[in-house]
Amino acid sequence: MNKTTLGRGLSSLIPSASGKNYWSAEATNKKTEPVEKIPLSRIMVNPQQPRENFEKQGLEDLVGSIKEHGILQPLIVSETPRGYELIAGERRLRAARLANLAEVPVIIRSATNQQKLELALVENLQREDLNAIERARAYQRLIDEFSLTQDAVAKKVGQSRTAVANTLRFLALPPEMQNALKAGKISEGHAKVLLGIVDPKNRLQLFKKILEEGLTVRSTEAQKQVSVRKHTRSYKDDLELKAKEARLRSALGTKVKINSRGKGGQVQIEYGDAEELEGIIQKIENP
Repeated sequence: MNKTTLGRGLSSLIPSASGKNYWSAEATNKKTEPVEKIPLSRIMVNPQQPRENFEKQGLEDLVGSIKEHGILQPLIVSETPRGYELIAGERRLRAARLANLAEVPVIIRSATNQQKLELALVENLQREDLNAIERARAYQRLIDEFSLTQDAVAKKVGQSRTAVANTLRFLALPPEMQNALKAGKISEGHAKVLLGIVDPKNRLQLFKKILEEGLTVRSTEAQKQVSVRKHTRSYKDDLELKAKEARLRSALGTKVKINSRGKGGQVQIEYGDAEELEGIIQKIENP
């Protein structure tokens, strides 16, 4: 991931009151924007936050650091009639609450809902905190709620359009596979292989095999190739059977069904009454 590109994308999202863009800790230390202390109880979480899960151990480590050193990087908030709404820094906010802080340092800025989502998204991407499904859902929100194109989303978050498009594809997976990807039970590599399987039954079988046998991505790809070849052979066999059924229907003048079972099978011939049955028998005896 290109940290430099992401840094530019992040700093461009929420301009300061002076019209300049400041985000980094370095800029904060230079006091390019005033840092204020406000009661923790007056800060509401960012409703645009794309991150759904916060790793417990990492949060506990941050609490320990805050207790010893305090909050080194101010939270970014916007002022509302009810108090303040967080724009960026939710991990610090959660850790500050766990550390029972009364006040926290903040920088107050104005931001639209779109800017809040963009900034929260890029902040998490910089730390690589978001899983693939969280990223995909955040990208989709930018597209659906703010009418952005994939190209525009890519520019906002400092990613290539192809990377954004590939991430969005994960939303096409069934819910149970999305949940497995979120929980880290399968990797993005596994998910990409599963997306390449058209038949839902074969996809589900391979998904279960990944979970049960702990298949690597390479092994999963190999299993996919076997599944695709089997599906192709089965499809060709079905076409051949349909063609043979059509020939029998034409020859006998009635509905015919072929049930294949391994190398053998059954041929079912339908008739409406005794007269039609006699006619079928005559056609078979005297072709």
